[in-house]
Amino acid sequence: MKVFFAFVRKEFWHVLRDKRSMIILMGLPIVMMLLFGFALTSEVKNSEVGVLDFSKDETTRLLIDRFDQSKYFSVNKVLQSESEIEESFRRGEIRLVIVFPENFQANLLHSNKAQVRLIGDASDPNTSNIMINYASAIFRDYQNELFGRAKLPFQINTETRMLYNPQLKGAYSFVPGVMTLILMLLGAMMTSVSIVKEKETGTMEILLVSPMKPLLVVLSKAVPYLVLCFIDVIIILLMAVYVLDMPIVGSIPLLLAESLLFIFTALSLGLLISAIVDTQQVAMFISLVGFLMPALVFSGFMFPIENMPLPLQIVSNVVPTKWYYNIISNIMVKGLGFAFVAKQTAILFGMTVVFLAVAIKKFKVRLE
Repeated sequence: MKVFFAFVRKEFWHVLRDKRSMIILMGLPIVMMLLFGFALTSEVKNSEVGVLDFSKDETTRLLIDRFDQSKYFSVNKVLQSESEIEESFRRGEIRLVIVFPENFQANLLHSNKAQVRLIGDASDPNTSNIMINYASAIFRDYQNELFGRAKLPFQINTETRMLYNPQLKGAYSFVPGVMTLILMLLGAMMTSVSIVKEKETGTMEILLVSPMKPLLVVLSKAVPYLVLCFIDVIIILLMAVYVLDMPIVGSIPLLLAESLLFIFTALSLGLLISAIVDTQQVAMFISLVGFLMPALVFSGFMFPIENMPLPLQIVSNVVPTKWYYNIISNIMVKGLGFAFVAKQTAILFGMTVVFLAVAIKKFKVRLE
């Protein structure tokens, strides 16, 4: 074992001296967390709103002020006619239009009913739906205030409660997703490229004639990336708590243990790639194209798996990122224990064993 640890120490120094690898390993998690946290968030804030007010009464002015004071909207254009609506959308000046009809306040007070139109820019349907839902919520709040004064014969009140993420912060979704992407890409890509690099330069044969068994030589090259990926997990968790203000509800030791298991999975895939290919370009291509797209599409991070056709849902079951994303989301956001993620953990462990066994078999065939 002394020889094995000597090889591991040598590989550590080799990785630490490579500035480009260290920038990718340590810089990528920080950059992705900042981008997803402040630039690529799906939350809608300070959206430009136009108002077409035919009524111009006290109630419409009050509602317009509420929209302008909300953190979700900014009323920056007052329209004079309906012909200006489409032109404003074309110029990109606004993303939502609120149309108040004539006698809005009078209809509301006398008949307890008034109409309002919300016109959204559906070129981005998701954002448009979110904005209309936010706007509808403002009108519902004002309506509930009026119900407190006017006693109606029949009334249905809807009470809404959002569990686990009451403020609807995007960090609750993208932090587990970023962890999944980073560990899969770095673990698989960096491991496969580092071993294939030894093949290209011809130094692998020198290592294989050392006193240590060839497979231990190969495994010793993966150990530094195991440690560095685990450090990335700690960095992401610290940024989630102290930069993005996302609490970790579940057990931190369980979260770290599950992350360590997924790192083993990614490293096993990297070893499998390095056992199959002979050039860094091919290894990089397989790591990025072969793992990045499945990690994005089939993890459930970007797109709900339940909305996919049945054949794609079946394919998602063989993608490790789906199970890891499900595990850490349940631990970090819902605070679930091991009993609730035992099934996903067993599946992920089984995948790791299969990947590693196939990689070792391939290496043995190549070394004979």
